[in-house]
Amino acid sequence: MTAETKFSPPDVPPPADSYLSMVLLVDDQVMVCEAVRRALAHHGDLDFHYCTDPLEAIAVAQRVKPTVILQDLVMPGVDGLDLVRQYRKHPALHAVPVIVLSTKEDPATKSDAFQAGANDYLVKLPDKIELIARVRYHTRAYLDHLQRDEAYRALRESQRELMRANLELERLTRIDGLTGLGNRRYFDEYLTAEWKRCQRTQSPLSVLMIDVDHFKRYNDAYGHLAGDDVLKQVARVIQESSTRSTDLAALRRRGIRGHPDRRAAGRGEPCRRADGTGRSRPQHRAWHRQGDDQRRRGDGLAG
Repeated sequence: MTAETKFSPPDVPPPADSYLSMVLLVDDQVMVCEAVRRALAHHGDLDFHYCTDPLEAIAVAQRVKPTVILQDLVMPGVDGLDLVRQYRKHPALHAVPVIVLSTKEDPATKSDAFQAGANDYLVKLPDKIELIARVRYHTRAYLDHLQRDEAYRALRESQRELMRANLELERLTRIDGLTGLGNRRYFDEYLTAEWKRCQRTQSPLSVLMIDVDHFKRYNDAYGHLAGDDVLKQVARVIQESSTRSTDLAALRRRGIRGHPDRRAAGRGEPCRRADGTGRSRPQHRAWHRQGDDQRRRGDGLAG
């Protein structure tokens, strides 16, 4: 029996249960930092780091990449709530859970903390069991959030790739592989839609039927590859002449079918304009030789 190999998407974090908690304490009192360190010690899933300088808190948080931030509310020179707001505005820290530590059991202070963006509120020094429980809870919620975001981004990317593939597939089903012009199916769909539009708007519709003169003789003399090159050249000329957004050039089995315009000021204008465009271009010619006779052959576009 062959073991089935499972592949996981790249850069997706493992489940939260297998992740370590990285706790960052921002407090200017070293004694508080030591007390929290001792409370979290001897727990293999909890890593601890502290910062006593509030001005360095953002930089330290970016370097440590915490799963939970314990933020002191009252610090010299900096308001703890201002730091919470900075965390929420920072692109790398905006989703990291923040637990505010305060000496006040005041409802108004708690309200201000939650309005600033805090996820939780504890009166310091909190009970060891409660502190560990809250750190683990917020770590798990944060890592689950990262997993959901990564899965959502992967889903969106796969949806975009599928959409691009579908659009490319639809494009390929509408064009001729050799010339790049629209195929017969696309021409029929386009003509039907334009016919209905012209009926509604009472505007003229013009269609040019274009054949390549003596193409079979040229194809027989020089081979199918040379004949394909002629078709590509003719298709390029017609495509370059289709300068308006509503122009369509399409290929049928024995020639090229062109739809120069669906909107015109008069019934004869599209044909006159297409004819004038063709005459203003240098003639595209091929040279045909049979035996000792050399004849100049044109791609001649006959309407």
